[in-house]
Amino acid sequence: MEFGFGADDEEFRAEARAWLADHLAGDFAAAVGRGGPGSEHEGAAERRAWERELGRGGWIGIGWDSDAYGNRRATLTQQVVWAEEYARVRAPGRYGHIGENLLAPTLLAYGTREQQDEFLPPIARGEALWCQGYSEPDAGSDLAGLRTVAVRDGDTYRVSGQKVWTSLAHEADWCFVLARTEEGSRGHHGLSFLLVPMDQPGRIEVRPIRQLTGTSEFNEVFFDGARARGAHVVGGAGNGWRVAMGLLGFERGVSTLVQQIGFAEELAEVVREAVAGGAADDPVLRDRIVRQWAELRVMRWNALRTLGSSEGADGSGTGAGGPSVAKLLWGRWHQRLGELAMGVRGAAAAVGPTDWSESSPYELDALQRLFLFTRADTIYGGSDEIQRNIIAERVLGLPREARGPR
Repeated sequence: MEFGFGADDEEFRAEARAWLADHLAGDFAAAVGRGGPGSEHEGAAERRAWERELGRGGWIGIGWDSDAYGNRRATLTQQVVWAEEYARVRAPGRYGHIGENLLAPTLLAYGTREQQDEFLPPIARGEALWCQGYSEPDAGSDLAGLRTVAVRDGDTYRVSGQKVWTSLAHEADWCFVLARTEEGSRGHHGLSFLLVPMDQPGRIEVRPIRQLTGTSEFNEVFFDGARARGAHVVGGAGNGWRVAMGLLGFERGVSTLVQQIGFAEELAEVVREAVAGGAADDPVLRDRIVRQWAELRVMRWNALRTLGSSEGADGSGTGAGGPSVAKLLWGRWHQRLGELAMGVRGAAAAVGPTDWSESSPYELDALQRLFLFTRADTIYGGSDEIQRNIIAERVLGLPREARGPR
């Protein structure tokens, strides 16, 4: 595997670094470092404006298979360069991640030209925000058990059902929804991938879910006859499972490196806390810190190997079992980092600020939010149990786990 940066990549790095330095100033200076996991509520207005600024610069969609929508085009290594530079300056947490990195590659792979021309330009301009309607109360990691239905009504579908753990649904303009369009179908059969506008009062209700961090990134979404155009079914009616699985492959491509760069920043903060508070003098804690650092390096090289392989050369990292291995690695690693963050503080980790007021009774600092948020890392995005089943069945060829009737 060859994965290195050449002269063209370094020239691209200089351009990206200069653009970020020039634009993360003035009105956007206050958004630097805001909007990470557990603090998605911070600087909402500035971060939405930042999406449009990125769009004007052509920095949204640099990994797409096309540059026909006002976006720049970048090689795989240049995409990694952009991710590194973006994280290095602690640029704002992205509101447009779901549209840019999940829906757009899916439309390019499975959508019609008309769908691409309608939906990709607003994403590239940073104007349209998307959310993902997959998980349901009784169909989380077992996605094939979903019950949301979409009934054909002339040239539209009427969507009814409930989705849950829907990130940023309270901000989104659109939702891509996996729904059952074939009456009586079971499992992954009879599903369709629909693009549903969120601005449908009385037909779509969004209820925030308050998390341990005190914030509400996730939501419940209730569809009561919500309308979706027949022309907005991606991949054709009944082919939703194929499209949905393709999307999950894109979810764990170059974006995994973006995630790991953020992890490195969090680890550095934990190390600073350990040194400042004297916890670094404890040999047991020092060993845990070194292990976290070493494991993060392993995850980086595993991600680069996956991206550089023939199976993941398109940036999706879709080789059999690769995404599941990556999810298992980073989920538990990040949880251990949260535990380590509390360990270096000792008993003081359980103490809140001394200036609590009635207006903000639940204010946490960054490391406390890190610990609480990471409790969910082994559940969302595909639980550890499901990832192990995928590896066992699809990679190792072991017998399928016994499943009862639905």
